[in-house]
Amino acid sequence: MSTIVFTNFPVKDLSASTEFYEKLGFKKDESMSTETASTMIWDDTFWIMLMKHELYQLFLKNKKIADAQTVSGVLTSFTVENPAAVRKFAELAKANGGDYFSVDMDIPEEEMFSLEVVDLDGNQLEPVWMRMP
Repeated sequence: MSTIVFTNFPVKDLSASTEFYEKLGFKKDESMSTETASTMIWDDTFWIMLMKHELYQLFLKNKKIADAQTVSGVLTSFTVENPAAVRKFAELAKANGGDYFSVDMDIPEEEMFSLEVVDLDGNQLEPVWMRMP
């Protein structure tokens, strides 16, 4: 059995966030989505669960939901097939209300390339391409 990674993001506007992720290339799984959550599938092993705040809060016990616009609690990275796919993902995010920026890690693009993508709620994703040995 392979492992599926579910990244859970709290979102203020489920409909807008679902549309944003669909425009990035994720597919919504209607059978696993509800009025309070959208299951968004990138591929067989990487899924994002978009959850309205009231649902997300149920999993936190006594913690508060971080304002991802000002505080970072997690950075989710995932691989893509080439540097062009990194750029395309970032540009799609920006064109649909998100944003992106780069971090200079002093690694040649021929070895590794990534961009930091920020969604409508400030949640951060990092599409990355790496030369594999």
